[in-house]
Amino acid sequence: MTLNEVTISRAILEEQHRALIDHLEMDAAVIGGGPSGLACAALLGEKGVKCALIEKKLSIGGGMWGGGMMFPRIVVQEEARRLLDRFGIAYKAFEEGYYVAKSVEAVAKLTAAACDAGVEFFNLTTVEDIMIRGNGRVGGLVVNWTPVDMAGLHVDPLTMACTCTVDATGHDAMIARMVEKKGGALKVKGESFMWAERAESQILAHTKEVFPGLFVTGMAANAVAGECRMGPIFGGMLLSGERAAELVAERLGR
Repeated sequence: MTLNEVTISRAILEEQHRALIDHLEMDAAVIGGGPSGLACAALLGEKGVKCALIEKKLSIGGGMWGGGMMFPRIVVQEEARRLLDRFGIAYKAFEEGYYVAKSVEAVAKLTAAACDAGVEFFNLTTVEDIMIRGNGRVGGLVVNWTPVDMAGLHVDPLTMACTCTVDATGHDAMIARMVEKKGGALKVKGESFMWAERAESQILAHTKEVFPGLFVTGMAANAVAGECRMGPIFGGMLLSGERAAELVAERLGR
């Protein structure tokens, strides 16, 4: 066959334009493509929720790619081992209750699960503000291209509406901080020091709706609550993503 460069361009533009238009209104938006956000989005998609994952960077995966100090291995504890099985992530037992997986495989399998569940990805997209209207709840996202933000260009953003927003932006808890900064009834305490046992044992309690329409998951949940960090053990991230998906689905009546 003879290839046509313009046809290639048209295919990319038309298909992505269609995806963007289709997701200007959606059930749920997950902000941040780390392990917790990926797990949450994948499980929401499996429940038939119209969901998009918005990631400011070129690639998704968050802090999982690098494992611990660039050693591409992660640890998951017994409580979350079933989620490794659910997403088809291979692992080896290390000591009782400790399981080691390859970080690259984990990101790839979580991403594939989200894709298979129908989640739409918008990478290189920055959420610069949120939409709160007369009902006093988060009802949408104000988005722009990440390179526009990086270059400091004065370009007005666009808005995407969603019934539920999930802050999966990690340590920064960026969406929650936007609510706090603009006078919403939300206080972001900021993450505490390293204490893996406490951080992992408390994260599900912190995974919740912290402001009408806004849910927090993963390290963002611990950051809002002033809870500890856990380092390269990822069971809590996966369990928190699962819990956030359950809460959002419940809110949506799914």
